[in-house]
Amino acid sequence: MKGHDAAALVLRATLGPMLFAHGWNKVAGPGGLKGTTGWFEALGLKPAEVHARMAAGTEMAAGVGIALGAANPLPAAAAVGLMTVAARTDHRGKGFFVFKGGWEYVGVVGGAAVALAALGNGRYSLDGLLPRQRAGTGPALLAAGLGTVSATALLALCYRPEQKPDKTETDH
Repeated sequence: MKGHDAAALVLRATLGPMLFAHGWNKVAGPGGLKGTTGWFEALGLKPAEVHARMAAGTEMAAGVGIALGAANPLPAAAAVGLMTVAARTDHRGKGFFVFKGGWEYVGVVGGAAVALAALGNGRYSLDGLLPRQRAGTGPALLAAGLGTVSATALLALCYRPEQKPDKTETDH
């Protein structure tokens, strides 16, 4: 079981800090929260200021939860939700490769989060202090399902991208 615990630790130590850094950058990066708000406005997330704060906070909280190995599979579900929204709003229609704006990065992060939920946080974690750890198919399905359903609900309620004019209507 030691290899399993080491694998969980490595995955958490990779995924958690990366998510936290992305959230922190939304708040304290070059454009700060104002820049993130403008970006979210351009993406069509309404109200953009709320979504900028919510995305940053969720990324940071999920990153800390994953890094510390706490409350599996909830931080993984948060990561899946974040990546699902990003795939739909910012990466959609841009192909696979991230260097072309595609969904490669968000797909890998979402998949890694579900894999971590299945693997469990391992004994080298806060969850490892509990008598029983959550791992296996159930937590993986919960992370994937809760993250996807939450993202779908958010998008249904708050995603209002600008409609581009139909090319046939503008060609006269």
